[in-house]
Amino acid sequence: MKILIVEDEPKVASFLKKGLDENNYETEIAYDGLSGEKLAQQYKYDLFILDIIIPGISGLELCKRIKKLNPNIPVLMLTALGTTDDKIIGFEAGANDYLVKPFEFRELLARVKVLLRKTEQQPEVSNILTIDDLELDLEKKVARRGSIYIDLTAKEFSLLEYFMRNSGRVLSRIDIAEKVWDIKFDFGTNVVDVYVNFLRKKIDKGHDNKLIHTRVGFGYVFGDI
Repeated sequence: MKILIVEDEPKVASFLKKGLDENNYETEIAYDGLSGEKLAQQYKYDLFILDIIIPGISGLELCKRIKKLNPNIPVLMLTALGTTDDKIIGFEAGANDYLVKPFEFRELLARVKVLLRKTEQQPEVSNILTIDDLELDLEKKVARRGSIYIDLTAKEFSLLEYFMRNSGRVLSRIDIAEKVWDIKFDFGTNVVDVYVNFLRKKIDKGHDNKLIHTRVGFGYVFGDI
């Protein structure tokens, strides 16, 4: 597995490279956003590890450009900023996971393994999901309710896909965090609730038949219930 590390602090970059190399990953380093983008365009990588604050273009902008090249490539963002709003900004840029500095290497390694495992084990899926009058086209990345097309961000799309694949089931916040954000722990923030509210405004607002339902103390249920 080949990983590109984009980090402008030489000590941090060297620390990450050494640890990943010792765990049998092939790594390269870019020290600024533009160099990272150039490498991403020239070579095939299985994972990107991006610091947010880097010279040239930011890690957030680089993440967006990488996802345009290949939406399926996992991106792990590194940052000292760990509020709910900061995480939302990172996920909206297309990040698959978000690690707040300072962190232990073993935690980063665990995140890397989860992201790469999910990429390797992508199951074959139906191209279109339909529930009631809501349709989600997985190939074209388009959502529509009735005759109205719905503009979704990448993370909203992933959340809606997870809801639709599990319609009728009670999904806890931890379930959603694990499956949509690819991590095995609770955020300790209200990121999940914030995104569910985003979806509610786009999916249910103006419709008598609501599809997103809250089960107090348990989580959420999606579908016509």
